[in-house]
Amino acid sequence: QVQLVESGGGLVQPGGSLRLSCAASGFTFSSYAMSWYRQAPGKERELVARITSAGGSTNYADSVKGRFTISRDNAKNTVYLQMNSLKSEDTAVYYCRVWVAGINYWGQGTQVTVSS
Repeated sequence: QVQLVESGGGLVQPGGSLRLSCAASGFTFSSYAMSWYRQAPGKERELVARITSAGGSTNYADSVKGRFTISRDNAKNTVYLQMNSLKSEDTAVYYCRVWVAGINYWGQGTQVTVSS
């Protein structure tokens, strides 16, 4: 079955960096686009970044452009989110997502807290 396992979250000071990872299994990873979403307390889940199956194209939310970079390693079945210049408003639970055979799959999420 499809499984997505996020890691790499934590507490970081404003201006700091974190790299999130999402290890995928149960499907042909290299055939599917992957996305990162986040959900802050009291807010709806929002798309942060998306990458196509081969990694040739990426899209970002306006709020993270120039600070976050999504990438993938198809040999390791893993997608990454490099987050630089973090701000307090980036505090949220970050989720990995894939759409396979008409079903939306989510990981369990990893908490990112940006605070001094």
